[in-house]
Amino acid sequence: MRTLARRLLLPGLTTLALTATGCSSTAHTGAADAAAPVTLAPTSDGTSQQLDVAAAPQGTPTPAAVARADGKGKTEKSSLKVASYDQASGRAVIAKAPQGPAHSPSPGKSAGAGKSPEAGKSPEADKPVAVGDVIASAPAPGAPNGLLAKVTEVVGKTDRGTEVKTASTTLASVLNDDKADGKVPVDPSSVTVEPLLKGVTFSWAKTGGVKFGPQSAKLPLGNLRLDVNAAVDTAPDAPASAGASVSGFVQLAPQVEFSYDGSTGGGSGPRGAFLGMSGDWSSQWKLQGRAAASTGAPKRIPFAKLHSAPVIQVGPVPVVVNLDLTCYVQVEADGRVTLDVQQDVKGDFKVGGSYALGKGWTPVSQSNVKSTPVTATVTAAGKVKGALGAEASVGLYGAVGVSADFAPYLRGEADVKASASSDGKTSLSGAWAVYGGFDLSGNLHLQLSLFGTPLFERKIPLGTLNREWALASGHAER
Repeated sequence: MRTLARRLLLPGLTTLALTATGCSSTAHTGAADAAAPVTLAPTSDGTSQQLDVAAAPQGTPTPAAVARADGKGKTEKSSLKVASYDQASGRAVIAKAPQGPAHSPSPGKSAGAGKSPEAGKSPEADKPVAVGDVIASAPAPGAPNGLLAKVTEVVGKTDRGTEVKTASTTLASVLNDDKADGKVPVDPSSVTVEPLLKGVTFSWAKTGGVKFGPQSAKLPLGNLRLDVNAAVDTAPDAPASAGASVSGFVQLAPQVEFSYDGSTGGGSGPRGAFLGMSGDWSSQWKLQGRAAASTGAPKRIPFAKLHSAPVIQVGPVPVVVNLDLTCYVQVEADGRVTLDVQQDVKGDFKVGGSYALGKGWTPVSQSNVKSTPVTATVTAAGKVKGALGAEASVGLYGAVGVSADFAPYLRGEADVKASASSDGKTSLSGAWAVYGGFDLSGNLHLQLSLFGTPLFERKIPLGTLNREWALASGHAER
């Protein structure tokens, strides 16, 4: 029975952490049965243009982009697709995507009419690939995170298409000297969730497909919500009435931020770039009971993993962004304090990396938080700190670019017994204090060189951002 109870406790705890901070994970995303078309990008002709940044259309294959080695024209959409890819060897099979009604020419226009509304590309874009061409593809068989690669050798024809050898390349080879800047909301219905503990519930809402949350609570469009109700290790000498637990929910509306400035200004590589994740979030959670003493580092228990691989359309180029969240609950206690604390928090966050020519990469970490009235009771002498947090990572084409750890927390300490609410009502004896806050930290990674910027020798820390505020405190004697 004890073994079973522990198995149930751990999953529940993991669920709780996910609800409180928004989760991160690397959930599996399988490749679609039909590979998305690949875009081949030609080299820049020196004419810079502003590219739109938007979510790729859903329900239809995302056109691939191809940049041609012969330098004729800009990167264009193509009806080619990655039929298969082998990561170990770098070999890919490039085929012609099936032609549907959307690819037929408009009445009165020939199929070779360059920039027709349906095709949006020139006849050059559909030529077979050649050495030096660059392919940018949405997720495809063997490339669940999409593919950005340069053709190094044309092996030959097969019954599935043209087999080629490829090597890694950068976004600079397809975006050239163009510019792009935009924010793309993550479709919450595309997020896969892997619960690590029992007691985690996932809900979401999007335009045209509203899914209601627990107790028929209607969520704001674009939001995802995690509800958790989990037990925490209780101090061995605590009475049954002091069993430790965490419960509550977290709502997130994540979005990807992407910008690129390919005008070099006489230097090598782009002039500027940015990749990050931001969004609004709110949480309501409660920590209560007498948590067991933690020895050494605080005890962190993951409770859920979330993953999404949204495709954002940067002009003709499909850029695959990988988002991973691992949600956790973390408790640091001395085993002596019994508390009952509830906190409602709303705010926003932004993490990412910003590049400027001549300055290199610099970290970006921001968060604004507001806390609503809280009730708190702390009994006995001691300290306790509980956090519902998330480890997040943002990258391109499967490579991690930015990692962050965001942990809203509650912290209480007392020398006797104190009871208070933030609306001014108190009943206490002794000194006491209850605090709310959050920690935000993380790193920039080498893989940000995918933009075409120079490599950096080591991870660049985001720096630790900490905010803490008093929820209730005082001193009195009876």
